[in-house]
Amino acid sequence: MGRLISRSTILLLGVALAVVAVFPVLWAVLNSLKNLLDIVTPTPRFIFTPTLDNYRQVISSPEVLIALENSSVIVGTAVVLGTLLGVPAAYVIARFHVPAKRDIQFFLLSLRFLPPVAIAIPLIAIWVDLGLYDTRFSMIVTYLLTTLSTITWLSIPVFQRMPREIEEAATLDGYGPYAVFWRIALPTCGNTLLGGIIFSFVLVWNELMMGLALTSSRSATLPVVASAFTSLGQEVPWGVINASTVLLALPPIIFVGVLIRLLNSMLKGK
Repeated sequence: MGRLISRSTILLLGVALAVVAVFPVLWAVLNSLKNLLDIVTPTPRFIFTPTLDNYRQVISSPEVLIALENSSVIVGTAVVLGTLLGVPAAYVIARFHVPAKRDIQFFLLSLRFLPPVAIAIPLIAIWVDLGLYDTRFSMIVTYLLTTLSTITWLSIPVFQRMPREIEEAATLDGYGPYAVFWRIALPTCGNTLLGGIIFSFVLVWNELMMGLALTSSRSATLPVVASAFTSLGQEVPWGVINASTVLLALPPIIFVGVLIRLLNSMLKGK
């Protein structure tokens, strides 16, 4: 009886947490389909005439299309480079003798301690002096610092938990260190490594502070342009803001789906 009550409590708690997590997303989708009068009513309206005008206003904006291209190029490049550099680095740190291994791990973690405001001003001065302010290159390098440190730090314990017997068996079969990494370690830890890559992508895709500080117009990312919708006219366009929020969340969802399908196909091929 006590075990049944415990399971029921855990189930109810899980459902409550799921509702808390999903409700803001559903509320944003709901409000993105309303006109402004239906949104600002004192009593929330659940019965209304849906409209796509908010999405039309967002999609028809040239600034949004340019920002979408900028975000795709900047974030995509930063995540790909962070993965190509961070995952092998994490494997070396986890599986080989590296001097000051703990210091390296702490340094990677400490990079996440720094608030964006603390490093924004020095980065602005650096990119202005180099003539690279408000360029995709400067944003890629800046975001690469985030993706590289995040992916490396999250991947180290993944490789540390992998049984050494698997690598030893592969070595006995004639595999070298590179072959063990590509053919054994990556397929074995792929699903877990995927979580760190996804987290890194979402982290930089939704990043706003550095985007505001390091861009003005040419290289503005989607969160920067979406935040500018609050300055349209005298009234806050809540419908447009919610529509931009929904559209901003779609690329990470698509990225996760494509990455999972790609990983599954690779593992099946193995």
